[in-house]
Amino acid sequence: MTMAEGQAKGLSHEAGKNGLAHPSGDAVRLELQLVLASPEFRASKRCQDFLSYVVEAAVEGRGDSLKERTIGVDVFARSASYDPSDDATVRVKAGEVRKRLGLYYTTEGAGDKIRIDLPPGAYVPHFRFIDFPDEQNGHLTATPVVPPELLKPLERVPVRGLLVRRVSVTLLAILVSLGAFSWQRTHSASVLDQFWAPVLAGTSPVSLCVAFVPVYASGSDPVADHPPQPENLTLLNDQFVGGGDLMAVSRLSSMLTRIQRPYHVLMGSNVSFHDLRTGPAILVGYSYTRWKNISKELRFFIDISRPPMGITDNGKPTAWNLPNLRADRHTDEDYALVSRVFHPDTGAMLVEVAGITQYGTEAAADMVTNPALMVEALQGAPAGWQKKNLQLVLHLKVISGTPASPRVVAKYFW
Repeated sequence: MTMAEGQAKGLSHEAGKNGLAHPSGDAVRLELQLVLASPEFRASKRCQDFLSYVVEAAVEGRGDSLKERTIGVDVFARSASYDPSDDATVRVKAGEVRKRLGLYYTTEGAGDKIRIDLPPGAYVPHFRFIDFPDEQNGHLTATPVVPPELLKPLERVPVRGLLVRRVSVTLLAILVSLGAFSWQRTHSASVLDQFWAPVLAGTSPVSLCVAFVPVYASGSDPVADHPPQPENLTLLNDQFVGGGDLMAVSRLSSMLTRIQRPYHVLMGSNVSFHDLRTGPAILVGYSYTRWKNISKELRFFIDISRPPMGITDNGKPTAWNLPNLRADRHTDEDYALVSRVFHPDTGAMLVEVAGITQYGTEAAADMVTNPALMVEALQGAPAGWQKKNLQLVLHLKVISGTPASPRVVAKYFW
């Protein structure tokens, strides 16, 4: 392929300091747009934001600025006092981005001539060309994986020594990566499995219960100069589910399907105490619905009966509240509860996944279905926690209407 043909396809080469070719900034940005539009990334705005940020920084030569704390503040809206040792959001999201990139380049992006890599343990992405078989040599070659801003002149070494070194380093990197991935997967999965084990014991179908949200509707289309009057509003019960609650049900049902566990979805008034007695149940966004009697005796409880809406501790107000919550329930932060208890009234295991608003509910469901997040959440749990009742209080930021990964601010086991 000639240089002109490469430029026409968005693959223009730039020579590094050692003479090796690597993709131009424009070519990398074009590849980034293809990646972000793929199914692997389209469904996760947080992964899109993370990848866009680190790629743009690397293209602009700001790779040295890509530190965990900087990413946490700039991408995930962490405060200036953010401490990465207490909040693994960036590390967790980086691992998820690596996984999604791997999936993309083995499926839809397998034919892309540019690759964006995020090496394990680093936040500076690498950009490289992939050379496909041609009629002359018929074999695959690839431009070395080197970030543009880190290119340095290569030391002169004998050809044989260089080949041995490259093979050795490559094999070692593969072995280390596979070992780390295998350990993390096994370790993470075991924590997630242990959390769900008491709930999924036996063979009874799981009741996945979601609450309806009360909505008022006008008898006619509202217009700006004639807002609806209270007497013209009608309460619509048992018709609408919150968007965050719907996302939570989607994540939980996907998990149950993946492990081949039977379940049925119950909504609003279709849920009875008889249903809750026949097997394990997952209650989504239920704390201040008609099911609140099930959870109000627990240590932590979401209370909206008095301002500000928040989580109480044995009935007492806490700092985990939303004093500036708008009437439309839009917020830039939220709190949520994850509870796993054996309830004496129902005689069955119950899991609560609920936020003060729908954002917290979605984030809580993300945590209890994500192996890496569960490892972080249950660090420091007491011995035997697997068989204990537990409650986790979560805090999360909401960025452009999307909940960020939550962090645990309180735990209780009994």
